[in-house]
Amino acid sequence: MLLHWLPLTLLCALALASADAATKAWLQEFSARELAVVRLGLTGLLLSPLLWDLPPLTGLPAAFWWWLAALVPLELLAMLFYMKSIRDHPLSLTLPYLAFTPVFVMGIAWVLLGEAVTLQGAGGVFLVVAGAWLLNGERAQAQDWRSWGEPFRAVVEQPGSRMMLATAAIFALTSTMGKGAMQYMAPEQFGPFYFGVLGLTVTLVFAVPRPGMFRKLARRPWAVLTVAALMGIMAYTHFLAIAQVEVAYMIAVKRVSLLFGILYGALLFRETGLIRRLPAGALMVAGVALILL
Repeated sequence: MLLHWLPLTLLCALALASADAATKAWLQEFSARELAVVRLGLTGLLLSPLLWDLPPLTGLPAAFWWWLAALVPLELLAMLFYMKSIRDHPLSLTLPYLAFTPVFVMGIAWVLLGEAVTLQGAGGVFLVVAGAWLLNGERAQAQDWRSWGEPFRAVVEQPGSRMMLATAAIFALTSTMGKGAMQYMAPEQFGPFYFGVLGLTVTLVFAVPRPGMFRKLARRPWAVLTVAALMGIMAYTHFLAIAQVEVAYMIAVKRVSLLFGILYGALLFRETGLIRRLPAGALMVAGVALILL
């Protein structure tokens, strides 16, 4: 009997935030491609023992492989954006924009899977957008109404925020498409299989042409293994949870990771502005909670 999707999703969120913080703390000198090898390649290797009872792949329909073929390049692109964003920019200014993922998911899942949200869910979308506005609220002045649009322009002007917003949109696509592929494979098998495919692809594309990358990763074995293990927990719980509920609702709760990320940023990296940014992040989480309800 699978656990209920809510505790699975909260565990998924905590594992993701912890992997982000560990990446920033221990692997700061790694490039985005090297981090992709750690977070996808090594994670796929760690999850591979779970594939021992995988059914014959020849029995899978062509639709499954079409889903997979579309997913892999999108996932790699999102990971490169994601790694560069959290490596080079403050977590508190980048991670909150991941809250936009369920906003994008609502439209994408409706088109691809026929999943719809309620009017109350639309209210949650408004709260998410309001939280994003408050995140950069110091750039707006009450006495000048024209400045109220500054936070939205900041999304375009700040590279870290812009990359993370693009990542959120891509993750909305991959989360929805992943559930589409799971129509043909059980979630406890699809997660390890999918990350195995991702891991093999990213290793062949990024690591094999650069043998020195393996030596660099081997110099930080415990840090690399810890990040990969946390990503493995995230991946496994993600697919177990998303199989049990609408994509928008699961992704909304998963974005609680942004609050964990803001706290990590303040406690571990001494990032300033916690008091100002934490309420904005809380408002974004309130929005995704409204979508959940």
